Amino acid sequence: MKNLWLCFSYLFPAIILVLLTPSSVAQLSSSEGRILFQVQKLLEYPQALQGWTRWTNLCFLPPSPSLKIVCSNGHVTELTIIGNKTSPSSHNPKAGAWTSLQTLSERFSIDSFFTVMTKLSNLKVLSLVSLGLWGPLPAKINRFWSLEVLNISSNFIYGGIPQSLSSMRNLRSLVLVDNLFNGSVPDLQRLTSLEELNLGGNNLGAQFPSVGKNLVTIMLRNNSLRSHIPPQLVHFDKLQVFDVSSNNLFGNIPSFLISLPSLQYLNLASNHLSGNLSVNMACSSSLTFVDISHNLLVGKLPSCFGSVSSKAKVLYSGNCLSTEKRLNDQQHPFSFCKREGALAVKPPAKNLKKESGSGTKLGLMLGIIVGIVLIGGLLVLLVVCIFRKSKAERSHPKLDKSVANKYSTSVSPRPIGTRHIPQAMKQAAVGLPPYRIFTSEEIEDATNNFDPSNLIEEGSLGQLYKGWLRDGSVVLVNCVKIKQKGLPHSIMQQVEVLHNLRHRHTVSVLGHCIITEQEHPQTTSTVFIVFEYISNVSLRDQLSDGRKREMLKWPQRMAMSIGIARGVQFLHTGVAPGIYGNNLKIENILLDDSLNAKVSRYNIPLPSKIAHIEQNATNHIGSTNDAEKEDIYQLGIILLEVITGKQITSSSEIEELKEELENGSSEATSVIRSAIDPSLRGTYAYESMKTAVQITINCLSKVSSQRPSIEDVLWNLQYAMQVQESWTSSGNLSTKL
Repeated sequence: MKNLWLCFSYLFPAIILVLLTPSSVAQLSSSEGRILFQVQKLLEYPQALQGWTRWTNLCFLPPSPSLKIVCSNGHVTELTIIGNKTSPSSHNPKAGAWTSLQTLSERFSIDSFFTVMTKLSNLKVLSLVSLGLWGPLPAKINRFWSLEVLNISSNFIYGGIPQSLSSMRNLRSLVLVDNLFNGSVPDLQRLTSLEELNLGGNNLGAQFPSVGKNLVTIMLRNNSLRSHIPPQLVHFDKLQVFDVSSNNLFGNIPSFLISLPSLQYLNLASNHLSGNLSVNMACSSSLTFVDISHNLLVGKLPSCFGSVSSKAKVLYSGNCLSTEKRLNDQQHPFSFCKREGALAVKPPAKNLKKESGSGTKLGLMLGIIVGIVLIGGLLVLLVVCIFRKSKAERSHPKLDKSVANKYSTSVSPRPIGTRHIPQAMKQAAVGLPPYRIFTSEEIEDATNNFDPSNLIEEGSLGQLYKGWLRDGSVVLVNCVKIKQKGLPHSIMQQVEVLHNLRHRHTVSVLGHCIITEQEHPQTTSTVFIVFEYISNVSLRDQLSDGRKREMLKWPQRMAMSIGIARGVQFLHTGVAPGIYGNNLKIENILLDDSLNAKVSRYNIPLPSKIAHIEQNATNHIGSTNDAEKEDIYQLGIILLEVITGKQITSSSEIEELKEELENGSSEATSVIRSAIDPSLRGTYAYESMKTAVQITINCLSKVSSQRPSIEDVLWNLQYAMQVQESWTSSGNLSTKL
């Protein structure tokens, strides 16, 4: 009896603990537990879901950067899974092999996946980010009756957005950013609870979507919208963020838009908006950011921009506006906007039929004659083509097979249909003009015959000139002389890499020109590489200027850091072979007018540099892998300056700041705060900052093999940004964008 009482005394606290445990998380129903294990299998066991066993109480798993499960009354109400697969915009159009690595396997069925997922009928929050999901989003998505937040961003989901989404009346947030969606957006006006709509980074269009007037955030940047800004927006009194940049919108900017009472962030950059802005239009008192750059606007700026710019950033370069003299070099001549504006709203070809009139019969006769001649010519051409094709097939059978496979239109199961990939990949170079081959006359004209006053610098990479193209755009022209033994045409094959060096987060190549002279026994070629010109300052300049540094709060610095990482990722994985040893310094990170970060002075593997690079790789770096890790280390130094706001001039300073951050991340919160730039105080979520600090420390590891890959760096920075955005949306940030 005594032993029985002793046993009970030990068990009594445990019994009380079980009885006091809230039933909402005490035990997940067996059916929903099985569903989560099915999800684990269907997602092909991502890192976030590894380690589960049948004894794992999934409702008691601690939240992590990649997984969060919330339960109530035995049901899953919130499920967040964040993977580490990169998104479509991170890749180059010609990198055809990446799809199998970044998407789930061919066995994956998005229809089967959502059939299982929708059995979690009590879900209110569902976030499936960077998991490599591919295929068209099934209409059964509307079976989530209770869903309030849907985030399936940074995947490879293609096709149209299903019409059934418009019946999900409880939705407050819909985020489909950075996928491969195309076609029209369904009518979302019935979603009266919807406050956030983010469809950026897709190929949606052409009409502006119909949405409800209760929206607080509308993000449609980097799509294919081709319409006017709808007048219905005048009723959107709650709208705070409106971003439709990098589309094809045309027409005037409505005067009411800038005066919407709650508007804080307005981005209309890189469209075809034209006409005059009303000088007397009123600006919202809430505005903190306005970007109308790179449109076709003429006339004067609204007078209210003067008062707004004192407390907010206003960007308006790349138009045809009448501005102060110091900004004239950022504006096109009036004729440019008039010509381009006419092209932007060019009427459909069907309207031209009316002009044929009385000439129909004469045109018919001429058409018959020309047709006979063309048919004869085509027959001759067909015979020649058949002969050449058969000859090519005999000499290059393997090449023809690969080309046939690449452009096959079969409907066999693949991660992404080949017809969907090119359009999505074009987004990496969005906003850039088509790549072109320049003539020597155009190069001479652009540089004013290489006038010494246009020479910016001269060094081991050749001469760098500032130039102006005939359309008024400013460029940089890099002149590189190459001596080689061999045929003149071989240099043309070796500079093919230039066509691929186009990305939104690198200073991109717009075109090139080659002039070759034969000097026995060598061939001398001069390669003129035409780069885009970034007229703003470097990140070093921005952080060194006290007033400008104060403007760069944590969300802006996070966006810049992610941009730099994406630029480096493009150089490493977006071209083949990858480009390493990129001289990543903070002074080589340029900021455009929208404060987007662009990596400049990266390594361009031209023939004249190959021998030097190979020798350097042998003596200094050791291998391609070490070259990659060297770039990661240099990226860590940049992140260190972004976080601390301090200018680093020596390796000893790197170690001191790194040690200070390491101590802070392992001790009290106040310690890490003392190491961070004081101007960031009150603008960051602690978890966001801690994540960024940790990945920075990892990048700066003395052992190169312990440094993370660029994908790991990017994943951590994106997670830190998501944490920050969640914190900001909760009203914690006093200065919102």
